[in-house]
Amino acid sequence: MNTFRTLYLVKGILTLCFSIFFILYGCIGLFFGAVAQNADTNAELPFNFGWIFVIIGGIGLVLCVTIGILTLLVSKYIKALKNYNFIFVMAIINCLTGILGIVLGVFTIIELSKPEIKKLFNKA
Repeated sequence: MNTFRTLYLVKGILTLCFSIFFILYGCIGLFFGAVAQNADTNAELPFNFGWIFVIIGGIGLVLCVTIGILTLLVSKYIKALKNYNFIFVMAIINCLTGILGIVLGVFTIIELSKPEIKKLFNKA
């Protein structure tokens, strides 16, 4: 289980680092919005299309940070051998987050399904 703890720690840190992408995405939206507002064009835009980038960037940032923090919590709970259901659910959620998440989630589900691992969590 220590290997899974380390892998979830790395996955959580990588997910939090990936959230920087969404910050940049939102900044690009603000830049495009400012350029569109200050442009000397005869055609009036019906809305500031830069806000679409900002909204998508904000939603992505919140999701990425949330999944990153919850993944770090999984690492903590694996070390303490508690919250079996939380670890199981987060393994399923991590299967939705790319190649590393799929591999980590599938192997965690396989490992958590073993009877001896269930006994370890019941003892703690």
